[in-house]
Amino acid sequence: MVNNIDSYLQQLRKELANCDRATIQDALSDAEEYLRNAVDILKASKPDLADEIVFASVMQEYGTPAEIADAYRKIEAHSSPSLAVRTQKANRPFVSRFFGVVTEPRAWGALLYLLFTLATGIIYFTWTVTGISLSLGLLILIIGIPIAGVFILSTRGLALLEGRLVEALLGIRMPHRPLFSKNDKGVWAKFKALITDRYTWLSMVYMLIQLPLGIFYFTLFVTLISVSLGLVASPILELVFKEPMFTANGSMYFFNGWVMPIVVIVGVLLFFATLHLAKAIGIFHGNLAKAMLVRE
Repeated sequence: MVNNIDSYLQQLRKELANCDRATIQDALSDAEEYLRNAVDILKASKPDLADEIVFASVMQEYGTPAEIADAYRKIEAHSSPSLAVRTQKANRPFVSRFFGVVTEPRAWGALLYLLFTLATGIIYFTWTVTGISLSLGLLILIIGIPIAGVFILSTRGLALLEGRLVEALLGIRMPHRPLFSKNDKGVWAKFKALITDRYTWLSMVYMLIQLPLGIFYFTLFVTLISVSLGLVASPILELVFKEPMFTANGSMYFFNGWVMPIVVIVGVLLFFATLHLAKAIGIFHGNLAKAMLVRE
C-alpha cells in the first residue's frame, strides 16, 4: 500500500519498469521533489494532521504512481530525441543503406560529437584532476569539506551538461534534470551522501576517460576525413597544381591517368564508410555515457 513517499517512489519505479532508465530517473526526481515539498508545506500549515492523511492529500493532488507513469509514457512517446535511431526496412538494398548514410542526421551528429570530444575531454579532465587534487590537499583543513562538496556538485553539473550533448548529437535519451537532494539534511549529511553515492564516482571516472577517448576519436576521424578528401581531390592536385600525392625518400609519386578514377572512387567510398563508423562509435559512446551517467 502506498502510504508514504518512499513506497510511492518504489511503486512508481515498478510502473515505469519498461521505460528508458533516463525517463525513470527524471520521473523519480520530479515526484520526490514535488511530494517532499508539498508534504512540508501542508505539515507547516496544518501541523495537527497525521502523516498518512497529509501524504494521501498530497498524492491525490499529484496523482497515483500508475497515473504519473502513464503520463510520462505519453510524454516520452512524443518527445524522443530528434536523432534517435529509426528502424530501417529489412529489405532495403545494401547500396541504398550504404550511400543513404549521408542523409542521416544522426551520422553527422555523431561525427560532430566525436570531433568535439577532444575539447570537452580536455575541459572535463582538467577540472576533475584539479578538483580532486585540491579537495584531497585541503581535507586536513576545515575548509576542505565544503570545497570538496562544491567540486562534487560541479561534477554532477558537468555530467548533466554532457548528457544533454549526448542526447542532442547522438540521439541517446539522457536525464533532463539533476538528481533530487533533500534540503533538510545538514552539511555533513549531504557531504556523506555525495561521497557514498556510486553515481558521484562514475561521473568522475567518465570525466577522466573522456580525454583519452577524445584523443582517439579526433585522431581517427581527422585522419580518415583527410585521407578520403585527399584521394577525391587528387586529380585536381596533380593535374592543376602539379602536387604529388605522396613523397618517399626524396622522390615524388604521381598517379597515372587511368588510376585517378579508381583513386577518386576509393576516396568517396572511404568518406561514406567514415560516416558509418562515426554512427557506430556514436552509438557505443552514447550507451557508455548512459551506463555511467544515469542512475540505475
